[in-house]
This record gives sequence, C-alpha cells and structure tokens, in this order.
Amino acid sequence: MTSTATTTPTTTSTFGALIRTGLLATVAASAATMAVAAVGHAAGISLDVADAPIPVTGFGVLTAVFSLVGVVLAALLSRFARRPRRTFVRTTVVLTVLSLVPDVIADAGVGTKALLMLTHLVAAAIVIPAVARRLAA
Repeated sequence: MTSTATTTPTTTSTFGALIRTGLLATVAASAATMAVAAVGHAAGISLDVADAPIPVTGFGVLTAVFSLVGVVLAALLSRFARRPRRTFVRTTVVLTVLSLVPDVIADAGVGTKALLMLTHLVAAAIVIPAVARRLAA
C-alpha cells in the first residue's frame, strides 16, 4: 500500500501574517524616518519647508500613514492580483518615485530637500521588501 502526501509550497503566507509584517515594517520605517530627520537636524539641516518647521514626529506620523496605505494595497493585491508580489513592488516603486516630486519642488533649501527625499527612500527600503516577501510571487 502506498500513500501520497500533498504538500503546499510555503512561499505564500496568510493574510494575518501579511498584516503583522506590514504593521511591524510600518513601525520600523516610522522610527527610522524620525531618526534620519533627527540626525539630519542635529547635523544642521533645516526641517523648514515654506518657512514652517516640520517636527521630527511628523516624519514618523506621515510615514506610518502612507506605509499603512501600502499595507492595504498589498492586502487588496493579495486578493485580486494575478501576481501580487510583482504588482505590489512595481506599484510601490512608482509611488515612491512620485513621492519625491513634492520634495524636489518644495520651498526649501537643497539640504532639506535631500533629507526629505532620503526619508522617503528609507521608508520604502524598509516597507516594500518586508511586505513583498509576504505576497505570492
């Protein structure tokens, strides 16, 4: 008598794991962007845009909001996209590039603009790969 075991690949994860990973990545990205802003400010880079200061905590809050939007996008893609990981990565990379546009045209000094762009890239470098790993290829 022979038996056949059916196994499923473990490359995909559950919805709950996707959300947990997304939330952890969001917290990490928020902390990282606040740290980058604080270090930049301590190094003498102004956090003023249009003569209004951006508080260091503001970097964390906005990172959290937009990272959570990315987690929701990932959840929707995991349900409806044919290739969720590829679609998520392509979409979020394009959105990251587009997020740099306001920084480039902001009424701020060159150092401030560079710091703002760096925070976007740091957040993307944390959230995109972490969430993408939880999506089916």
